[in-house]
Amino acid sequence: MPRFLTLIRINEQELTTDTEFPPEFLEKMGAYMEEITKAGVLLDTAGLLRTPEGTRVNWSGGKISYTDGPFTETKEVVGGYTLIQCKDKAEALEWTKRFLEIHPAEWNVGAEVREIEEM
Repeated sequence: MPRFLTLIRINEQELTTDTEFPPEFLEKMGAYMEEITKAGVLLDTAGLLRTPEGTRVNWSGGKISYTDGPFTETKEVVGGYTLIQCKDKAEALEWTKRFLEIHPAEWNVGAEVREIEEM
């Protein structure tokens, strides 16, 4: 079965350091994680530390360059990921849709779903 990497995109500047997750969000997310795990779909998932903790590494013109975060010029950043195994892309999109719908309506959260090329 194909594997898919889902990159969860957030606007980090909309979040504050004291952002609290509403209790109903945590309950719904816990139920979702239990369901996706029991279904045998979830292989791995994690949130990422904020961009001030990150470094971008680029190769250009035969040279490496490093840029330490935060990346204030970037509106959206990858805030987390899931690695899932599904029968097809439609199933991967359905699980991703369900994940996004758990979030409060006033939040701006996106996801990029990409199939992993098996070699």
